[in-house]
Amino acid sequence: MLTDQYGLPLSTSSPEARDAYVEGCDILLRMYPGAAELFERAAHADPGFALAHAGRARALQLGGDVAGAREAIAAARTALGSGASDRDASHVEVFDLLLGGKPASSLEALRRHVADWPRDAVAVSVAANQTGLIGISGSPTREQDQLDFLAMLEPHYGDDWWFNSHYAFALSELGHQDAARPRIESSIAQCPRNAYAAHTLAHFHYENGEAEAATAFLRSWLTDYPRNGALHGHLSWHLAVVRLHQGEFDEASRLFDTGFAAEDHPGPALIKIFDAPSFLWRAELAGHPRDHARWEALRGFVRRLFPRPGLPYADWHIALVDAVNGDPAETEARLAEMDGMASAGRYPAGHVVAALARAFIAFEKRDYDAAITGIESVFAERERMGGSRAQIDLVEFTLLKAYLASGRHEEARRLLARRRPGPRGIPVAGLEAVPVH
Repeated sequence: MLTDQYGLPLSTSSPEARDAYVEGCDILLRMYPGAAELFERAAHADPGFALAHAGRARALQLGGDVAGAREAIAAARTALGSGASDRDASHVEVFDLLLGGKPASSLEALRRHVADWPRDAVAVSVAANQTGLIGISGSPTREQDQLDFLAMLEPHYGDDWWFNSHYAFALSELGHQDAARPRIESSIAQCPRNAYAAHTLAHFHYENGEAEAATAFLRSWLTDYPRNGALHGHLSWHLAVVRLHQGEFDEASRLFDTGFAAEDHPGPALIKIFDAPSFLWRAELAGHPRDHARWEALRGFVRRLFPRPGLPYADWHIALVDAVNGDPAETEARLAEMDGMASAGRYPAGHVVAALARAFIAFEKRDYDAAITGIESVFAERERMGGSRAQIDLVEFTLLKAYLASGRHEEARRLLARRRPGPRGIPVAGLEAVPVH
């Protein structure tokens, strides 16, 4: 029987289909372009190979082609037929529920799936990182949930390059830097051209205050990474954030224009929604003047992609755009819809995102006391909004700026004193007024 790269049996007797599928999985797990085409080749060699159709669905989804992904997962369901293996049926169910807009059910299906097939890395990948099913769950303990999920799987992977790139991230996010470092180093040594490992190392450098190392690594690594790679824009954002923290705004601004916010942005559009507004907001907190044209361009972009709320991780970034130049009536209607979903138990992050959105609006109106009250009301629950600690730091930075702007320096000092050790770059102008002793 033919097997994949993790030794799992495949329900195809075609070596051509197997080879294309395995190569597609490798490229998908490394976050390089071309996976969809390889899965399509595998499905063409064996139209009844359900996992090939499911793999193509996942690759298309990550590329932003939701309609194509749904067509591909429908083909996977058809290919299952009456004699499908239990593994194939379970694997397809995970992606069918995911693409059907049922992330909680998909996560439940995945947990059942990995109990029997823990080395099904393509399936595991939908919950292995901060933008996966656990990362967007809205759980107040999602970071620990993420680490626990991967720790459970660790005995099945050992020193595997793909698994280590994700496990190291989860460890680093919770402050286990000594455990994370050898895993990320091993991952990159085994598979240097692994974009997710590069991403993990970028976060590791951030969490350890290693700005010079981050700059050197990201500049070098991005040189050979295809511009249409799924993480090219986001890794450019990481470099821009580092350079912003180092006071090199011109370089950071160029990365905004040519990388993560470019008009011809080739990566997933969702990543542009995350990265572009947060960079502009951070730049202003750091004291740089507002670029009205950039904000206005983002307003049209985010509204086209997300006319309605529902995904907290996207919604809180959209809230930044709305705070700067959103239509007040339209913005309030969006927030009221979030409130309604939260009250009905249908919004994963509860009332956290709507409260933060209103705080961002107050901040923009220079009603700093209202902004402080709003942020403080949900600050302890900010983990629920989704994103890495590096991304969620924007909330803390905004609160610091509001404290400074309202002359509440002692509260700013206490917030700085409570900040986790490691990340040293804080792009907030005026912090010299509140040194921490």
